Amino acid sequence: MPEEAAIQIDRIAPTRQPDEAPTGYHRWRNLLFVHWRIPAIDLEPLLPERLTVDTYDGSAWVGIVAFHLDGVRPWWSPPVSGVSSFHETNVRTYVHLDGKHPGVWFFSLDASNSLAVRLGRWRWHLAYQRAAMSIRKTGLRVRYESERLWPGQTGVGGTLEAEYGDLTGGLDRNRPAGQAVPGTLEHFLAERYFLYTQRPDGQLLRGQVHHSPYPLREATLLECQQTLLPAAGIKPHGDVEHVLYSEGVDVSVFPLRPV
Repeated sequence: MPEEAAIQIDRIAPTRQPDEAPTGYHRWRNLLFVHWRIPAIDLEPLLPERLTVDTYDGSAWVGIVAFHLDGVRPWWSPPVSGVSSFHETNVRTYVHLDGKHPGVWFFSLDASNSLAVRLGRWRWHLAYQRAAMSIRKTGLRVRYESERLWPGQTGVGGTLEAEYGDLTGGLDRNRPAGQAVPGTLEHFLAERYFLYTQRPDGQLLRGQVHHSPYPLREATLLECQQTLLPAAGIKPHGDVEHVLYSEGVDVSVFPLRPV
């Protein structure tokens, strides 16, 4: 059964393409979604006052999402070799603003490209960190390694390895296999199109992306050694509860706007 909060909050409107021109484009590939259940009260002190923790099944969820970006570019430029392709690992939770616009709050974003880190911190006011990172695929296995370099505490990172399998789905005959059904935990965790960030002066901002629904695959976590959550001040009360993998999507990026 869909969760009550999923019915009260409109989670379909954010999936629709905005009625304006994108400011940039990305390709997100080889995504691994690893999630822990966590009491919402543990996250509330870590968020801006205006945002509310978004919950599913009575709990908040914290995720580590590791992936590769390719074709990163503004609308007016083709991709640039050495700049437009890099790895990223982010730590995130899910929020909404007064029961509307469910989105993502990032505690940290580690990237393997120095320019992306500087632009992310300056232009998007996001907690980007420069890291040494790698992604290796062998058959149906994928391994992600990361070690933070700058700024702040060095050495934060870890290793994630997973084996992925069949496309998820089968709950809705009107949707292709792999597409998350609204009201399910998979849709709650993966189909997020708004992000929130905050300027140094306290102004809350909201950005948006658009892409086709993720083709999601079942996945089994084989290894998880990480210090990313502790570095963000997050202490899950249990083990990893949910893992997904996706080959990826092509993404349109829209501008940040004051809330």
